[in-house]
Amino acid sequence: MELSGKIIQKLPEVGGNSRNGNAWRKQEFILETPGQYPKKVCVAIWGDKIDQFNLQAGEQVTLSIDVESREYNGRWYTEVKAYRVERSGGNTSQSTSMPEVDTFHSDSEDDVLPF
Repeated sequence: MELSGKIIQKLPEVGGNSRNGNAWRKQEFILETPGQYPKKVCVAIWGDKIDQFNLQAGEQVTLSIDVESREYNGRWYTEVKAYRVERSGGNTSQSTSMPEVDTFHSDSEDDVLPF
């Protein structure tokens, strides 16, 4: 899924250690979508991607996201996680395009399909 808009707020980075003792970090941003009725969406970036993406308030971006929900004590919590960022200013990541495929054209009129 993709989500486009403007980063309007950068929330403080949080971190800690998991039960297994592994360190984790999370940075959340508030993204405002364009349109007649703009929506605000809280988007999380985890781990090394925080430094890799280096998002700042005021940037126009398109985010590739995953939406995940989980249950805790009878309540459901939903998180929007970004895994790729494309900036509108031309600093987009390279996307691979589909290669051209050669088509087969037969000039013979003897080719008759059996059905």
